[in-house]
Amino acid sequence: MYRFLLSARWIGFAVFVVLLAAVCTRLGFWQLHKLDLRLDRNDIITAHFDADPVELTSVLSPGDEVDLSTEWSRVTAVGTYDLEHQLTVKFTTRDGAPGVDVVTPLVTADGSAVLVDRGWFATDNNVSRPDVPEPPAGEVTVMGWLRQDNGAGGNAVRPSGGQIRAISSEALADFVPYDLADGYLNLQEESPAPKTPLAAEPQPELGQGPHFFYALQWWFFALLAVVGYFWFARAEAKERRKPSRIDGFAHDDRQLKEPV
Repeated sequence: MYRFLLSARWIGFAVFVVLLAAVCTRLGFWQLHKLDLRLDRNDIITAHFDADPVELTSVLSPGDEVDLSTEWSRVTAVGTYDLEHQLTVKFTTRDGAPGVDVVTPLVTADGSAVLVDRGWFATDNNVSRPDVPEPPAGEVTVMGWLRQDNGAGGNAVRPSGGQIRAISSEALADFVPYDLADGYLNLQEESPAPKTPLAAEPQPELGQGPHFFYALQWWFFALLAVVGYFWFARAEAKERRKPSRIDGFAHDDRQLKEPV
């Protein structure tokens, strides 16, 4: 009855189903792996937020890079804002409203600097270079979250008309006359306070995300592929068992009968 499964067409179909089910199963476990990474990241962020702020140099020495273990550390730095090299990150939104993030280098006593994302300011996206509130003049003490560079490259991180689309200390190092620390700070507090404060970056989402449900989804696809194979095989077998008309006679592959 199922001898047709040994045909080249059905063997090829079976191989395809096995490969498809294997890929979907692997993708499901990959989503679980991403869930584990997210939960580990949440634990690191929570530990950083529970800890007291520390000096930037105690977390990030010159030449060091911000990694997953140090990102989101609460750090402090003292210096003077360099408005000449201030940039705005365009095409950012908050609650659906257009605006920009304002990035200003903070030059420290040793002559090096760290990029500080001072916050978000509402403005139309069609403004070539918006006027944004100025930071405090003179020496400033800032506290913020240490962040990794955005993974974008090319024109997205190259200043054009005082604007960028993503923050990269590596790319901006060629546009400032001093050494830049890796990464940047999401400003949360500064002293003295500015006349017009910008909207600080909100805390990151620490939920589990959709990874577990994505894993279930991929495993469902794997099961669907296997079940589908057997469903089509059963349908083919039923079709082959049906009597067929040949020259006025009914033929069921076993015997010939006179037509009813």
